[in-house]
Amino acid sequence: MIARDDAGYGAWIENCPGVYGEGNTVQEVKKELLEGLDFFIEYNKKENLPEILRGEYDIRYCFDIPSFLEYYSGVFTKAALERITGINQKQIGHYVSGYRNPSKKTIEKIDNALHRFSDDLSRVCLSV
Repeated sequence: MIARDDAGYGAWIENCPGVYGEGNTVQEVKKELLEGLDFFIEYNKKENLPEILRGEYDIRYCFDIPSFLEYYSGVFTKAALERITGINQKQIGHYVSGYRNPSKKTIEKIDNALHRFSDDLSRVCLSV
C-alpha cells in the first residue's frame, strides 16, 4: 500500500511485517520497498516466508485514493478522470484534497474504470 502524508510517501507490504519504505516521491518509496523486500527474503528462512513469496511473485502497487490522484495528477486531469470513471470532477477534487473519502463502491468503480482504460490502451498500436 502506498499512501501520502505531510512528511511524504510511505509504503508497506501487508503480509510481510517490517517491510516498508518511505520517501519524498513515489519512486523513492518503491525503491525502498523493493530493497526492504529483498532484505526480508534474503534474511528469512524459506519456511518463515509468507506463502506468496516462496516462489515467483508479482509486485502490485496499491494506492489510497488521494495518493493515487495526487501522484498521477500530471497524467490524468480531473476532466480526463471524469471521462474515464464517470465521477464528477468536483467530487474527484474532494478526494484529492481529503475533504471527502470515497466509499468502497466508488473505489471499486475508479479501480475498474482505470483497469478498463489500461487494457484498452495496451491494445493501441501506432503507425506511420
